[in-house]
Amino acid sequence: MTTTKLASPSAGRRLFSSKIPAIIVWIITVVWTIPTLGLFVSSFRSKADIYASGWWTVFSHPSFTLTNYQHVLFGGSGASLSGGILPYFMNSVVITIPAVIFPVAIATMAAYALSWIRFKGSDFIFFFIFALQIVPLQMSLVPLLQLFTGGAHLGHFTIVPKLGIAGHFAGIWLPHTMFAMPLAIYLLHNFISSLPKDLMEAAHVDGANHFQVFRQIVLPLSIPALAAFAIFQFLWVWNDLLVALTFASGTEEVAPINVKLASLVGQYGSGWETLTAGAFVTIIVPLIVFFSLQRFFVRGLLAGSVK
Repeated sequence: MTTTKLASPSAGRRLFSSKIPAIIVWIITVVWTIPTLGLFVSSFRSKADIYASGWWTVFSHPSFTLTNYQHVLFGGSGASLSGGILPYFMNSVVITIPAVIFPVAIATMAAYALSWIRFKGSDFIFFFIFALQIVPLQMSLVPLLQLFTGGAHLGHFTIVPKLGIAGHFAGIWLPHTMFAMPLAIYLLHNFISSLPKDLMEAAHVDGANHFQVFRQIVLPLSIPALAAFAIFQFLWVWNDLLVALTFASGTEEVAPINVKLASLVGQYGSGWETLTAGAFVTIIVPLIVFFSLQRFFVRGLLAGSVK
C-alpha cells in the first residue's frame, strides 16, 4: 500500500507569492526593452522603410542597411552631418574621463579626511556638503557661467578674477567636478568610515602617516565604492546635454556628441533615421564601462550600509 504526500496549501501560496516579484520584474523589463529594440531595428532601416511602415514589419519583410551608420559616422547626409559625429565622439571622451577622475580623486581624499582626521567642525563640514545636494543644478548654471566669464566683484574689489574658461574643455570639467562633489563625498565617506578602526590604529602604531594609510590601505579597500561612483559619474557626464550646452558656449570644437545629436533632427521631425543610429553609437562606451566595472557595482552600492 502506497501513500501520496500532498503539498500543503500554505506551501503552494508561498511558492506562488515568491514568483510574483520575478514575474513583475520580467514584465517591466520587456516593456522597457521594446522601445529600445524598436530604436535599434530602425537604425538599420532605410529612410523610405521607416516612413512607410513600423519597425515590427522587419520580422515579416526583413530589409536592413548600414547607410544610417555611415552617414552618422562619416557624414554625407545633409549639412547637419557634413562631417560626421566622430569629432564630437572624441570630444565626449576628452570631457568625460577628466570629469570622472577629478571628482573621484578629490572626493576620496576629502572623505578620508572627514572620516579619520578629527578636527573641530568636521561634522558640520560633512553635513554642509551633504546638504548641497538639495541645491537644484539649474539654479547654479547661469551664475557659474557669469563667474567664469566675468569673475566676481564687490564694488571695485575683485573677489574672483575672470577665468575665461567658458568655451574650453576646462570650462566643462570644472562644473561637472563641482556638481559631483556633494554626492561623491557622501557616498565615499559612508564607505571609508566603515573600514576597521583597528586596521587604521595598527598602521599608525607602525609609524605610517595619514598619506601612507590613505594610499596603502584606504585606496585598495575602497575600489568597489570608487568603481560604483565612477559608473554613476561617467553615465551622468557622458549623457549630459544641459551643462555642455551652457559651458561650451556654442563652440563646436569642445561640444560633446549629445550636442551634435540634438541637431540631427530637422525642424519638423525629419531626419530622425540618422538619430536612431547616432543614439546607439553613443551607448557603446557606457555599455563597455558598465560591464567592465559591474562586478564592483553592487558591492560599492551596499558597502558602508552596515558596519
